[in-house]
Amino acid sequence: MSLADKFGNKAEDLGGKAKEAAGETVGDERLADEGRADQAKAALNDGVEKVKDAVGGIVDSVTKNLKR
Repeated sequence: MSLADKFGNKAEDLGGKAKEAAGETVGDERLADEGRADQAKAALNDGVEKVKDAVGGIVDSVTKNLKR
């Protein structure tokens, strides 16, 4: 996962937490829901990036073994 992806996902997660808290504070359930959705999206993106990294590591390992 690139550093930019990590920062982007973390920023989206933190923004979502802020939206959720603001929505709950002022009683705006729609804003709170948007915040929870942003957090879920960030978690999903983070998971996808981790899977991509794992698959890339497996491909690299297989490629190295084939060159031997």
